[in-house]
Amino acid sequence: MPIAEVSPGVSIAYETFGDPSDPPVLLVMGFGAQMIAWHEDFCRALAGRGRYVIRYDNRDCGLSTRFDEHPVDLGRFIGLVTAGDIPPALAMMPYRMQDMADDGLGLLSALGIERAHVVGSSMGGMIAQTMAISRPARVLTLTSMMSSTGEPDHGRPSAEAQAVLLSAKPSDRDGYVAAAERELVWSSKRYGDPALLRELARESYDRAYYPAGVGRQLGAMVLGGSRADALRGLRVPTLVVHGLDDTLIDPSGGKRTADLVPGAKLLLVADMGHDRPRELWREIIDALDAHMR
Repeated sequence: MPIAEVSPGVSIAYETFGDPSDPPVLLVMGFGAQMIAWHEDFCRALAGRGRYVIRYDNRDCGLSTRFDEHPVDLGRFIGLVTAGDIPPALAMMPYRMQDMADDGLGLLSALGIERAHVVGSSMGGMIAQTMAISRPARVLTLTSMMSSTGEPDHGRPSAEAQAVLLSAKPSDRDGYVAAAERELVWSSKRYGDPALLRELARESYDRAYYPAGVGRQLGAMVLGGSRADALRGLRVPTLVVHGLDDTLIDPSGGKRTADLVPGAKLLLVADMGHDRPRELWREIIDALDAHMR
C-alpha cells in the first residue's frame, strides 16, 4: 500500500486505479470509514470511463497517520458542545476540517497533480467542500455526496440514526462485525444488505481496526461550523448527490448545498440511503462522468 507524506508528520495511505495520464479523480471518504468503503469495483468502473481514480485513508483512519498523542474523551466533548461551551471543546481537538482538506490536496501534490475532480461522501463531502472553498484553483469539479453544509438546521439525522452513529462498537472482531448490521437504519430501504455491511466491517477490522481516531474526526466535523457563506461564493462546477432514503444526513442537507452553490446540479437518487448500493452504481457513475466533462 503506497503512503505519501503530505505535510510534516502526516502521511496518507492511498491507492490508484486507471491510467495516470487520464483526468484525476480524488475520492474522499467519510467519518470513521477507511478508503475501502469506496468499493474497488466502483473505483475500477469509474476508471473505466477514462479517469485516474485515487482513493485514500483520511488522517486518524486506516493506514494513515494516527494522532495517538491526543486522546479525546468523546463523552466530555459531546457534553461541552451540547452545552455550547465551544472554546474547551476546540482545545481538545488536535486538527480541524481544513487540515483534513489539506491532506487531500497534499496527496495530489505528492502525486504531481495540480488539479483534480474531487468527490466527497458524507464527512468526505464536507472535506471536499472545504478543498473547493479554500483552494478552488485546484478543484476541476466538486461532487458533494450524501453531505451537508455544516448548518445545524439542514441535513439533521433521525434520532435512531444518530444513536447508532454515536454508539460504541464492540472491540472484538465478531462483535464488531455483527454490530455493522445496525447501519441498516440509514441504508437503502430497497437494497440494504446486512451481509455486505458485515463484509465491509470484517475487511475494515482486519485491515486497520482503530476506534481511537473516531472522536478526533468527529470533533473536526462538528467544530467545522457552517460553510454556507463560503458556498454562496463558490465558483467551482458542483454536483450534489443525495439518497432519498438517507436518515443519517437528511436529504435537506444535499438540497441546501445545491441551493447555496451558484449553478450547482442536484441529483436526488431514489432507493439510495447513506450508502452506494451496487444496483445504483450505473446511475451514480453516469452522473459523475457527465459532470466531469
